[in-house]
Amino acid sequence: MLTGKPRPRGRLPQESRGYRTYLTVNAIALVIICAVTLYPFVTLIAQSFSSSGAIKAGLVNLLPVGFNLDTYHAVTNDVHFWRSYGNTVLYTVVGTLVAMVLTTLLAYVMSREHLRGRNVIIGIAVFTMFFNGGIIPNYVLISSLELKNTMWAVILPGAMSVFNLLVMKSFFESLPRELEEAARIDGLGWWGIFTRIALPLSKPVLATMTLFYSVQFWNDWFSAFLYLDQTDLYPLSLHLRNLIAGATTTTAESAAAVGTTSAAIKDNVRAVTMVLAIIPILAIYPFVQRHFVSGVMLGAVKG
Repeated sequence: MLTGKPRPRGRLPQESRGYRTYLTVNAIALVIICAVTLYPFVTLIAQSFSSSGAIKAGLVNLLPVGFNLDTYHAVTNDVHFWRSYGNTVLYTVVGTLVAMVLTTLLAYVMSREHLRGRNVIIGIAVFTMFFNGGIIPNYVLISSLELKNTMWAVILPGAMSVFNLLVMKSFFESLPRELEEAARIDGLGWWGIFTRIALPLSKPVLATMTLFYSVQFWNDWFSAFLYLDQTDLYPLSLHLRNLIAGATTTTAESAAAVGTTSAAIKDNVRAVTMVLAIIPILAIYPFVQRHFVSGVMLGAVKG
């Protein structure tokens, strides 16, 4: 028989000194990591609003020096910039839609234990995570399919990520089997179960995978670099890559658009373009962030 005084309901046990020390160290470590992560981003924004001379002299750190909006005017008046921006939006929207449809359908099928050849399909998918044909065979394949200089050359090679596929498969496997059995008793077929039960319950993982694919297509420049020869098809990432690589044509044209010299903006045109390029991703992320952790964790419970 217990003789101790009962603890009031709802009160947590007193934290030990070691646990409080752990929380303090963990909080300090997270603050340092966040500061290190944000420092380049804040510096990039400061450079985008600074004068070329201040950037060249290394005076720009966390705050702008020599406040300057000429580069923003030049870049936003550049026809090539907005054309590449539009291409990127198109590639990202269509690519994410295609990737989500293919990944969701295959993941649901692979999650059914009674599927014949299920282990073989999973094995083939995992095999492609570690081995691929290489750049030259892929280039020959895209050329033979006459996909060069089309948006499908950018979209189709990255239309399915095996990692995303396996995470989504694990999520579907974690759904209660009782719901599926009840739906079959009510007369629903596999397609009805998938669209009316599985998908509505999969909002966290769908939001997470949508974010993954959107960032992937938004940042992808290598596929466009390989398969696109026409500049009017370039995505924003390839446009930015050309700026970083030292291309000066766009800088000169941007400067001429606002009546200034390329020397006045060449040192921060890259920073301005980078800032403008990441705005859409920063705008989308808060809407899916609340699903992010739950989607990844639920999809990673099973192997």
